[in-house]
Amino acid sequence: MKSKLNQVVLFLGYVILFYVLSLANIYGQIFPFAFAMLFALAWANQKVYLLAPAYFIGQIITYHTFQDIIITLVSILTLVVPYYIHILISKPMKKYELFLFAFLSQTAFVAFGVLGGASLVSIIGSVIFGLAFLYCAITIFEPIIMRGLSSKLTVSEMVCGGIIFIAIGAGLTEINLPFSILKLLVSFSLLVLGHSSSISITLLFAGIMGIGSILPSNNPVYVAPFMIWALAVIIFKGQNKFLLPLALIGSEALNVFYFNLYYGFTVLEILPVLIASLIFLCLPKGFFKQLSVLLSTRNERLAVKSVVNRNRELLGRRLSSLGEVFCDINEVFKKLIKKEMSEEEVKDMLYEELKDCICKGCSEQKHCHRTFGEDTKKIFKELISIAFERGKITLLDLPSYLSSRCGKAGQLIGEINTLTSQYKSYRTLVGNVDTSKMLISDQLSGMSGIMKNLASEVDSLVSFDSSRENKIIDELASNNIICTDAVVYEKGARSTLASLIVREEDKNKLKLSQIVSKICGGKMAVYDVYPTERAGLINVNLKTAPMFDCVFGLACQPKSGGGISGDSHAIERLDGDRFLFAICDGMGSGEGASEKSQTAVGLVENFYKAGFDNDIILSSVNKLLNLERDDIFSSIDIAVVDLKNGIADFVKMGASTSYIRGQEACKIIECNALPVGILQDVKAFTKKVVLNEKDLIVLCSDGVNDTFGSDSQMRDFLLTIKTANPQEFADEILKKALANNNGYAVDDMTVLVVKIF
Repeated sequence: MKSKLNQVVLFLGYVILFYVLSLANIYGQIFPFAFAMLFALAWANQKVYLLAPAYFIGQIITYHTFQDIIITLVSILTLVVPYYIHILISKPMKKYELFLFAFLSQTAFVAFGVLGGASLVSIIGSVIFGLAFLYCAITIFEPIIMRGLSSKLTVSEMVCGGIIFIAIGAGLTEINLPFSILKLLVSFSLLVLGHSSSISITLLFAGIMGIGSILPSNNPVYVAPFMIWALAVIIFKGQNKFLLPLALIGSEALNVFYFNLYYGFTVLEILPVLIASLIFLCLPKGFFKQLSVLLSTRNERLAVKSVVNRNRELLGRRLSSLGEVFCDINEVFKKLIKKEMSEEEVKDMLYEELKDCICKGCSEQKHCHRTFGEDTKKIFKELISIAFERGKITLLDLPSYLSSRCGKAGQLIGEINTLTSQYKSYRTLVGNVDTSKMLISDQLSGMSGIMKNLASEVDSLVSFDSSRENKIIDELASNNIICTDAVVYEKGARSTLASLIVREEDKNKLKLSQIVSKICGGKMAVYDVYPTERAGLINVNLKTAPMFDCVFGLACQPKSGGGISGDSHAIERLDGDRFLFAICDGMGSGEGASEKSQTAVGLVENFYKAGFDNDIILSSVNKLLNLERDDIFSSIDIAVVDLKNGIADFVKMGASTSYIRGQEACKIIECNALPVGILQDVKAFTKKVVLNEKDLIVLCSDGVNDTFGSDSQMRDFLLTIKTANPQEFADEILKKALANNNGYAVDDMTVLVVKIF
């Protein structure tokens, strides 16, 4: 029921609009507006089954001769038939097709005009001005339908919107009633705009409607009164609601009795202003609240911003508390880790076990363990040591005096072998459990650190900058970039962030970042783009550009005849303008080495993306791979480049030498740490290096480095490479490494070159 009522109201609105525009004209000769509005509304996805009858009624009220009916029907059919044909074939109508059909819709008008002896100027002018008005209507309808009434319009869109109101004003001027409908609508609109909108919009509307009143008869009688009304209303803007109608009525009294602006005065001249004032005073507060939201493009959203900061504060406290929880759990896990027994403690324990199992009940027990107690204990421990080293002992390992005296020599040998084997298995099991506990402990410690860092970051107050937001929206609009919303805020002392909602076609425009950079007072770079909930609008996020940027090149070659390379690499942008570059070299080549290196580099990459520290990352990866115990190890070579300050952190475990090729010299970054997966506790090699502009970081696997006689030879070769392109640089290194072995790849080869600029 409500839907049907809305359609009835919409239909009546169309009838009134087409009736007003059918009266609108230029100097009483050119009538271009009604048919153009019909095609523009159809283009704006309004319901054609409502538009067609509304247009017919609106036209026939004014023009009801046989010729006028034919002209109206031809216009309707020229729109309706192509419109529904395009729907049937599921093909949207092109804009040029719309203009073509709009032009063809005036064939009957032109024919009857020529046959009736009408002026060619008025005929041609009506068609040409009609197509121009169609363009203006499409230009303003497209952004309003896509972005809404509260969106910021470009200059061209505002001009087109003004032309629409001028045409409506011209049509209202021509309506002949006992009092002026134009004055009634303009006075009411100025009261509403003066109460709920800006001063500039109020003055602009008065001027536009005044121009519209001139169009039909070239009579400026309403221009001055409208502007005086607007000035009177805006003087009392923000004051008591009752003062605005009083100001309007007072200004109209001045127009009539003092300025004498009208050609003759009757009581009916002031009636529209009185009616408009009464209607305005009867409107409820809710109407003006909704209208303020609709018309306001500069809502400060202070409440929303306060909520954001409040939520950040609460989230920061929660994260800080969560970090403390992880820290406490970490301490508990550390206490659960069993301290490994020393070698002497293990031998003493197994010695006591042997005494209980073998010697208990033996007639020689007292003789062996009392008279020769120290010698017997020493012999037992030596046998246990041999069993640990070899895996088992034999009769040949027993001293002759023990084998000749002991009647349980065979049983002793078997028990020693069994106990040492069981203890080895137990120690491995306990070691794995302890390693797992240490791994969990490391992760808990890492999570605690991450939570506390996040808490510190989130708990900081976000400083929004409304003045910059408004400037950005205005400046972008003047450059034909529509920004429906903008948020600018500070993050830290030297970082500014801006989040913009723009049209999809504007997201890649160079002017976007240039304008934001100019207003924010520093170079801003786009770092994230993603769609919004509204179709056609995109969220573009910018932030203060880092001091440096980087490009990279990669060159790879598997071992000759190997097929699958055992090398893996990672290139990942991290938070905070940091880049991760890593090469992982699995021991050997082939599928096993490839799987091992991919696992290691994947773990490293994900740990870094999650925000863990270097020490925790390498320690955790090493423990995880150590648990597999498959005797396939991997070297890891990592460079984390911070583009804000140009500092690189090199982290290596068993990796080959890295290089930093500068403009005149080449630094060597050596490594003396073991590969991952060999021992549980391996200390990674780390080094921090300050980079200069145009420096080239060279990471390579040992398959490349080993082809050169020494690190200094490779350094000298890097200085001979002339190209500054990182991809060409990597290709040159790989080419030289292959040439050093006569074109044969003895091992998997990977070269990663990063250029800083």
